[in-house]
Amino acid sequence: MMDKIKSNARDLRSNLTLQERKLWRYLRSRRFGDFKFRRQHPVGSYILDFACCSARVVVELDGGQHDLAVAYDSRRTSWLESQGWTVLRFWNNEIDCNEETVLENILQELNRRSPSP
Repeated sequence: MMDKIKSNARDLRSNLTLQERKLWRYLRSRRFGDFKFRRQHPVGSYILDFACCSARVVVELDGGQHDLAVAYDSRRTSWLESQGWTVLRFWNNEIDCNEETVLENILQELNRRSPSP
């Protein structure tokens, strides 16, 4: 099962949505507050859009098709939170129309969850 999840994650990494690509420009290569993010990162039986493992923060982008997945996302979020992760969810249109606020919210949570030097 884990091989299938890893294979799916690889496929998703090569097929990012427009909004995922826009957000990844900021999160990749420690460009965002020196936090390391992984995209389409497997955790348990789930694949996370973006994960900062050191701060245990997940960033998920939801699109229009997402209304059908509310129950699944609720179970997924509950499981991730039980494992010590914080899940931040944003709609695709928030990336398109309010990117700066999304980035501020992510950075605020990262700083809150990270130990001070």
